[in-house]
Amino acid sequence: MLKLSVLDQSVVSKGRPQDESIRNTVALAQRCEDWGYERFWVSEHHSLASIAGTAPEVLLAAIAARTQRIRLGSAGVMLPHYSALKVAEQFRVLDALAPGRIDLGLGRAPGSDGRTSQLLNPDRHASERFPQQVMELQAWVSGQTMPSGHPGQGVWAYPMSNTSPSLWILGSSNYGAQLAAHLGLPYAFAYFFSDGVGVEQALDIYRSQFRPSPYLSQPLATICVSALVCDTEAAAALQFQTRARWRMDRNKGLAGPLLSPEEAVVGLSAAQLHEMDAMREQALIGTPTQARAKLQALATSLSLEELVVCTWTHDPAVQLRSFELLAQAFEMTAQQGLKQAA
Repeated sequence: MLKLSVLDQSVVSKGRPQDESIRNTVALAQRCEDWGYERFWVSEHHSLASIAGTAPEVLLAAIAARTQRIRLGSAGVMLPHYSALKVAEQFRVLDALAPGRIDLGLGRAPGSDGRTSQLLNPDRHASERFPQQVMELQAWVSGQTMPSGHPGQGVWAYPMSNTSPSLWILGSSNYGAQLAAHLGLPYAFAYFFSDGVGVEQALDIYRSQFRPSPYLSQPLATICVSALVCDTEAAAALQFQTRARWRMDRNKGLAGPLLSPEEAVVGLSAAQLHEMDAMREQALIGTPTQARAKLQALATSLSLEELVVCTWTHDPAVQLRSFELLAQAFEMTAQQGLKQAA
């Protein structure tokens, strides 16, 4: 059975307070645990009017205090903004709060515009040291110190415990796939970011170049996809208009709060409406039966055992219902009940 996980980015909806988005993410995580999802990831973006999730390490702490089973993680921490030691400390604290349940997903992209990136870290060459930072972080977060000659030799990331976070490399290009393969780490491809462009090549590179490590003996990959499930096909088509309009605006350099489905089509030309229709035809949306078939077919075509689903809606209740229907479609609630009983 295909495993499903969740990526929630704390999106901002027009007419709703931004801080509400953070609380919605916490509530969604609790429900996703009840419904049987494998893991729940949150993202990091800065100075983006569409997304309120700026501090995944803080948000994960709140979720950890309210859940017991589901794996929790970042998708991801934009490591070039930060000290590897500080990130290791943050995630060792998270692992103390939720032992053995923490995923530390790492990205090299800024998650923001150039000016904001400079304010987060004035070093313009920080991203060039990403591979070195990942190796340092891997050592510190797993309870080791740096080798002799390294400035960090003898420095430890506390608190220590019998468990440690699992590192993941995130990406939407071949770079991340190559790095994950070289270091022997799990890899997640941001399928939703590019509508899947390049996913086959990235996964092939990762799998063919993978080198076993003390952390992982064989390749472990997933992809993050955008999907939406509603009770009817018509409802899914309507709700999809929110995400489609955001994509169209983003392509023009605009990125504001999510519009309602009705407002999303206001003022669009015939050509733009046609563009939205074309996007809908390719989208992973529909009834539970339709969504299950599409997701299963995608996973099978890429030889994946797990998909991470991201769902953007203007109304949080629609998002909740989407994940509930998806869990029912994959019979996840019943499976989880059997696992707990066992």
